[in-house]
Amino acid sequence: MEDKKKILIAEDDADISMVEEAYLQAAGFDTAVVADGLKVAETLRSGTFHLLLLDVMLPGKDGYQICREVRELVDIPILMVTARTEPVDKVRGLGIGADDYIPKPFDPAELVARVNANLRQYERLSSKTADPEADARDLIEVGDVKIYVKQWKVLKGDKEITMPHMEFKLLKFLAEHPNIVFSKDQLLDEIWGYDYVGDGATVMVHINRLREKIEDNSRKPKILETVWGAGYRLNKR
Repeated sequence: MEDKKKILIAEDDADISMVEEAYLQAAGFDTAVVADGLKVAETLRSGTFHLLLLDVMLPGKDGYQICREVRELVDIPILMVTARTEPVDKVRGLGIGADDYIPKPFDPAELVARVNANLRQYERLSSKTADPEADARDLIEVGDVKIYVKQWKVLKGDKEITMPHMEFKLLKFLAEHPNIVFSKDQLLDEIWGYDYVGDGATVMVHINRLREKIEDNSRKPKILETVWGAGYRLNKR
C-alpha cells in the first residue's frame, strides 16, 4: 500500500486547524499541527512531510519569516493561508517562495483541491532524476547562464543557483522556446497546469525571482523581457 502523504499544518487558531485536519484526513492525508511559529522548522526537520500549510499570522515567528527559512531547509510545496488578502500581501508571499496563497475564510473543499493540485505538480517535476551522463543536448545556454535539463541544475557563470522546482520549470520552458512571447495565462496553463487555481500575479512573481537570479541587473533585464500588453519572452541570440 502506498504511504500516505503527510501535511504539516502551521495554524494557531484551533478551530481552523481542526477543520483543515478533518478535511485533509478525509481526503487520505496524514496531518500534524503546530501552533507556534518557532516550532515549524524544528518539526519539519524531525519527520518527513510532503507539504506545508502555513498561516501567516503565527506567534513567535510570522509566516513570511518561516517561508524564507523553510525554503532553504526543504523543497516541498508551501501554501500560505491568511486573512490578509491585499494583492501586495499575495505578491510578498509568492515572492519569498510560497507556491500558493489561500485567503481566509476559505472553502475547505477548495483547500483540499489546492493541496492535491500542488502535490501533483510537485510530483510531476520531482519525477525527473539527475543523469550524470547528460550530454550537450541536455544543456541550454543563455549568455552566461547554463541550464542542465536532466540534472535539474542551473549555473550562472561558475556559480550554481538555488532554484525551487517551479522556478526551474518556468525557466526551462522559456529557454526551450526562446524569442517567443507567452502571455501570463499561457504560462499559467503550461507551468502550473489547468487545475491550478491562481492568477497572473503568480507568473509575475516567479519571473521577478528568476530575474534576481540570472540577470546581471534585475531592474534592467536583458534575458527575461516583459513585452508590455503581451507577456514575457526569453531572449536568446
